[in-house]
Amino acid sequence: MTKPTNSLPGFAPDWPAPPRVRSLQTTRSGGVSPAPYASLNLGDHVGDAPAHVAANRALLRAGLPGEPLWLQQVHGNRVADADSATTGREADGVVARRPGSVCAIMTADCLPVLLCDRDGTVVGAAHAGWRGLAAGVLENTVAAMGVAPERLLAWLGPAIGPQAFEVGPEVRDAFEKADPRASQAFVPGASTGKYLADIYALARLRLQAAGVREIHGGGLCTVGDAASYFSYRRDRVCGRMASLIWLEP
Repeated sequence: MTKPTNSLPGFAPDWPAPPRVRSLQTTRSGGVSPAPYASLNLGDHVGDAPAHVAANRALLRAGLPGEPLWLQQVHGNRVADADSATTGREADGVVARRPGSVCAIMTADCLPVLLCDRDGTVVGAAHAGWRGLAAGVLENTVAAMGVAPERLLAWLGPAIGPQAFEVGPEVRDAFEKADPRASQAFVPGASTGKYLADIYALARLRLQAAGVREIHGGGLCTVGDAASYFSYRRDRVCGRMASLIWLEP
């Protein structure tokens, strides 16, 4: 279930974050980009005209307390501080403690994870594609928030669903080496030697192992909902959505 927004394009995640914490998940609707980036493409690295991306970001920015920290995401596990970093910082996680600092993660199949503490003093976001997830981006983001993990809440945003995410054995091996329980997130795929992976289940295991007890969201498949979400696996050439979180000024 999602909650509509009035001035922001997209929807507010449905999770019991404290009132001071604001979050937003954009969809592909509400922007100016033509196909194949139609229409609210926020990615400036996918081939869309820079003027279209700038206009889309301006539409988003109009309803935010500040310019989001747009990261250079590399499927790694580095975490930036939105209170001091500048746009273009190479990282796949981001945290903020200062009101008005907007954490942003862009995706088009990879899993976006939003985090906050129960007291509304710190927020975070992580770009959890399988490589970053296996490399510990969630654990590093949790650690960078600097509060007891059991005080955190997490929300799993739209990502490639378990019926569409076919991977090779190297992906399963990467997760099983770290945690044998990860085997439950893989089932044989249609192709010989391939598996269908449940990235939501893998993220929950990682968060739980890091001490996060309250996890919400999951189940919004980017591949299966072409009307709402961009999907690189489905379309190859496509735009990017944003998952954003900040503390109210």
